[in-house]
Amino acid sequence: MRIDMRGLVVGLGLMLLSAFSAHAAASCGDNTGKAATGEPIVIGAITGKTGPDDFSNSTRAAKAYFDCLNANGGVKGRPVKYLVEDDQWNPETAAQLAAKLVNDEKAVLMVGNSSFVECGANADFYKKSGIVVVAGVGVPRECFFAENYAATNAGPRVSTLGAMGYALDQLKAKSVVCIGPNIPNVGTWSCDGIKSLAKEKGFTAETILMDPGTADSTSIILQAAASKPDVIILGLPKGVTIPLLTAAEEQGLNQTIKFLSAASAYDLSVPGTIGAGWDGNFYVNMEFNDLEAATPDNQNWLAVMDKYGQPSDPRDTFAQAGYLAARIAEKALMSLDPKDITRESTSAAIRQVKGFASDIFCAPWYFGDGQPRHNANSTTRMAVSEGGKWKVISDCAPSPDPELADIRAFEKSAGIAP
Repeated sequence: MRIDMRGLVVGLGLMLLSAFSAHAAASCGDNTGKAATGEPIVIGAITGKTGPDDFSNSTRAAKAYFDCLNANGGVKGRPVKYLVEDDQWNPETAAQLAAKLVNDEKAVLMVGNSSFVECGANADFYKKSGIVVVAGVGVPRECFFAENYAATNAGPRVSTLGAMGYALDQLKAKSVVCIGPNIPNVGTWSCDGIKSLAKEKGFTAETILMDPGTADSTSIILQAAASKPDVIILGLPKGVTIPLLTAAEEQGLNQTIKFLSAASAYDLSVPGTIGAGWDGNFYVNMEFNDLEAATPDNQNWLAVMDKYGQPSDPRDTFAQAGYLAARIAEKALMSLDPKDITRESTSAAIRQVKGFASDIFCAPWYFGDGQPRHNANSTTRMAVSEGGKWKVISDCAPSPDPELADIRAFEKSAGIAP
C-alpha cells in the first residue's frame, strides 16, 4: 500500500491546528494584549491541595483567569497578585494561612477558596478582619452561613438535594441511603437534608458517614446496600467516589441500585474511568453548565484554561467555579478607582454585586448585601454517565432543600428569580 506522506503530514498539521483552535481566543479584562505593570492588587486564597484528595481545581482556574487578566491590562493597569495557600485539610493550618494572607500579605479580597475545613476555621476571622471571600467551592455548612463568605457553587447539601429531587421525580425512588464524609458540618449536614426532605415527601432515608482517607470501600458499599434501597446518593470527593463505584460494580450493585452523586463527581474523566458498567446508572448533579457546552462564557473558560492554565489542570465543575469567582472579583474591582482599591472599598464593591449573569450559571449570581448568609447558586441540572461521556438529562431546576426557605424569601423580596 502506498502512503502519501505529504498528505499525511498536512493532515496531521490540520488536526493539530484544529486541536489548538478548538476554543475561541481567551477574553479577559479590557483585552488590551498588554501586560499590567502598575501596583499589584493582593488577592488571597486557601485550598485543600494535599490530603485525602486534591481539591485545588478552583484556585487553579482562578489563577489562570487572573494571569489572563494581568496579560490584558489587569484592573485598569494594576495586576492581580494572587497568593494561594494549601491548608492540607487541616483546620489549624487553614487558620494560620488566613492570618498570613490577611494580616501579613494585606490581601484586599479572598477569591476561589476551595476547602473542606477552612470555612469553619476562618469565617469569624474574615468577618472581624473586614475581608470578603468569593469562594469557588464552599463545602461545610459554615461556607453558606457566614456574613462575609459567598461561594459560586451550590454546595454539597444543595447539590445532594438536587440529585435527590431528580431521584424522586424521575426515578420514582422510595428509599435512599446517603453516604457522606465524617467531616464536621459536611456529611451530616448534607445527609440530614435528605432526611428532612424524606419527612416532607414521605420516603425512607438512612445515612452512612465515612472517613474519606481510610475507609474500606467494599465494606461501606455493602453496608449501604444492606437495606436494599432504591438509590444510593454519594456526597463525597471524586477521588473517594470512584473507589466506591468500583466496589459496587464488583458486587453487582450497579445492576440493582441506582447511584447518584453531588456535583463533586462531575468531571469529564469520570465516565471513562468507571466504564460501561455504569452507563445509564450513575447520575450526577451539575452545579453549573455542561463542561463541554458551546456557549460563549463556557468556551471562554476553556480557552483561558488552555492558554493560561496547565494541561494537567482538570476541566471540571470546580474549575468552572474558580473561573466564575475570579470573574466576579474582576467585575467588582473594575467598578473602583484604581487608586483607591482597599480592603474596605473592595468589600463594599463585592457586596453590591447582583445579577452577575453567565451561561455557566443556571441563574444570575448575587452576593446579597446585608444578608447573614449566602447561597445564590441553588438551581442545578443533572447528567448521566453514558458511552464514556456525560449526557445532560434535565433542565435547570431549583433544589428542593428545605433549608433554602430563607434564601427563597430573600430572593422574592429582592425581586431575584430563583
